[in-house]
Amino acid sequence: MIKHIVLFKLKSFENEALKADKLKEIKNGLLALDGKIEELKSIEVGLNCNENETFDIALTTTFNNMAGLDVYAKHPDHVAVGKIIREVLDARSCVDYEY
Repeated sequence: MIKHIVLFKLKSFENEALKADKLKEIKNGLLALDGKIEELKSIEVGLNCNENETFDIALTTTFNNMAGLDVYAKHPDHVAVGKIIREVLDARSCVDYEY
């Protein structure tokens, strides 16, 4: 099994309400992938509640293997959510590991 963990830091927003709206849009978009991509075995999205930390969103997904992760990465629904994220992305960090 492969665990794919991604952290996203968003760019600055004019105000916290705009940022909160975008965070909700991204979270809902990612969670909507559940059931649409056969290779995606599980998905969890968390919004950071600790103002002392840098990253805004944590994404944790699982796959049977790296080939499944590759299918997910190229899936049109995933690519569409990725475009929404990239519009406001400041930094991204990722780790993939076998367990």
